Amino acid sequence: MRRRVDGPYGQVVQRRSALGVIQGQTAECSLRLALRSWSITLGGYGCPIPFRRPGGPANGVGDRNNWREAISTRQRRALLWAGTGLCLVALCGGCTLGHALAEVRLAEGEAALATRDLDLALAEFQQAVKLDPHYSEAHFKLGLCHKERGDWELAADALQEAVRLNPTEMKPIFELGEVYRFLNRMTQAIRAYLMACDLDPRNFDLRYRLATCYYQTGELDRAVESYREAIELEPRNAYVRSNLGAALTAQGKTYEAIKVYKESLECNEAQPIVLVNLATVYLSQERWLTARRALNKAVEMDPGLAAAHERLGYCLWRQQDYEPAAESYRQALELDPKSAAAYAGYGVVLMTQYLEAPEQVELRDEAVEAWHTSLELNPAQTKLRELVEKYRPKHEKPALMLEE
Repeated sequence: MRRRVDGPYGQVVQRRSALGVIQGQTAECSLRLALRSWSITLGGYGCPIPFRRPGGPANGVGDRNNWREAISTRQRRALLWAGTGLCLVALCGGCTLGHALAEVRLAEGEAALATRDLDLALAEFQQAVKLDPHYSEAHFKLGLCHKERGDWELAADALQEAVRLNPTEMKPIFELGEVYRFLNRMTQAIRAYLMACDLDPRNFDLRYRLATCYYQTGELDRAVESYREAIELEPRNAYVRSNLGAALTAQGKTYEAIKVYKESLECNEAQPIVLVNLATVYLSQERWLTARRALNKAVEMDPGLAAAHERLGYCLWRQQDYEPAAESYRQALELDPKSAAAYAGYGVVLMTQYLEAPEQVELRDEAVEAWHTSLELNPAQTKLRELVEKYRPKHEKPALMLEE
């Protein structure tokens, strides 16, 4: 809402009450300082400045081209200094005013963001940045608003500017790393997290996220190192230990992984997925009974965990317990119809049963169909393609063909 207010130096346009106070006070203060500087500088020399030539009228109608004749060199110098002072005051007053207005817009944007009014918050933060382009906090909050709106690229741009303006503030750097991670720009995310870690070496979240980025990019040694650093900061955190176990498993360090998984379960027993991961390591060591116990416990803890049923099906198949294995795979597929691993395993169980009873060709056909479905969900299964080609029914071409 705009309104005009009469002041001692003319009218001042006020946009809102808070903004108007700042506008009026700052502009008036700047003008007062300028006029005071002008009057002191010239008044010190007792110099009235009439626009007239010597002997001419004092109403300014005379020959103004010769006005310099009316003042001395000292007076001219004083006028020059006064003009320079006026310009400097005006410039400083403008900078202060812009930043003050940006702070007000920032506060209003934060209030809107707190109430999830993202459109209003975005407008306020954009105005804050426009009023003071060097205000790093305004760019930071603009980036957070874009992030909340799901505008990830715009969020990255705003946060990059915030970091450029203030590279010693950890929070914008951390949020920039989060945005990069969401955008799957892992190299940039790692760079941002490392920069933030230099500013806050004892921050657990930074170390945890840095380790996760290393793991996702296949830098397993650095992932393990960063996970261990995170554990030092929060020794009772079960989740970081389970992620360390996954990194150690990927390195082929199975016994170290088992130890870490067990430590994670000691911190928090209610982790069925960790039991599945632990059982998977046992399966890689062909410890079928130990794996089966862990998987049964995971299923008991969370009957809706498809991965537990899928791994249990594999374990039962390796123990040659085919009917329970097939049933576990069916339960896994009921819970997750898009599980390529469950379709592949289910087909293996059925084909094994067919090879033991070749007269039951329906088992073979169902197995091959399960493999086809698995390949549709995940085509990158070279060995499964070979099995399909080996066991699929071979039909002779008819004597008459309608299509080539």
